[in-house]
Amino acid sequence: MDNHRENQKKANNLPIAKNEDVEFAMDDADQADLDALARAEAADARQENS
Repeated sequence: MDNHRENQKKANNLPIAKNEDVEFAMDDADQADLDALARAEAADARQENS
């Protein structure tokens, strides 16, 4: 029972998700960012072609 209360308290303190615009700076991008960008572009292309 105490464990449930602790979990509920933690859940109540979590931030609420919201959409935020973020800027992608190529100058600051590392390899993981570039890989993610390539995957996103490929996904966009697949979506447009379906």
